Amino acid sequence: MTFTLPPLPYAYDALGQFMSKETLEFHHDKHHQAYVTNGNNALKGTEWEGKSLEEIVKGSFGKNPAVFNNAGQHYNHIHFWSWMKPNGGGTKLPGKLEKKINEDLGGFEKFKTDFQAAGVGQFGSGWAWLQVKNGKLEIAKTPNGENPLVHGATPILGVDVWEHSYYIDYRNRRPDYLKAFVENLVNWEYVESLFDKA
Repeated sequence: MTFTLPPLPYAYDALGQFMSKETLEFHHDKHHQAYVTNGNNALKGTEWEGKSLEEIVKGSFGKNPAVFNNAGQHYNHIHFWSWMKPNGGGTKLPGKLEKKINEDLGGFEKFKTDFQAAGVGQFGSGWAWLQVKNGKLEIAKTPNGENPLVHGATPILGVDVWEHSYYIDYRNRRPDYLKAFVENLVNWEYVESLFDKA
């Protein structure tokens, strides 16, 4: 498949004080576009040409860094834009998902604390995740462009902790960015839709 940059599912200024227009313009239009362009170039002539994005991510991991890094980041960012929405976050979760978070992660407040801690604790660039593995919800973190797909799990929520995701708005205050993400940006309906498929 050829990678293409999806449009943002909201206006560039829709996330207000929590993620600025300038951040989204740089992050979406420059950084994500670069993964698309570089990924398409890296795919040419490889065994993954014509495969689905998930197949490319899983198949190239540990074999072809140029393909994997760009395909992984393309996958991560396609979902990242949809994991946020204006007036997101809050404490009112879809019922089935809330029940599962209570069962597997000790409740929503503990999930929030542990998810944010995973993001803070990811040294350097990477992601923090809420994933489904063997039928259970887990919190995880990965370096660079890695994601749960290459570790036998399905991501249902992820937050980008590369500096380009927050530095314009939060400078070096990664914990503040993660708190704002969970409390004010998460699109729980999209998380639920991925949970239902997982």
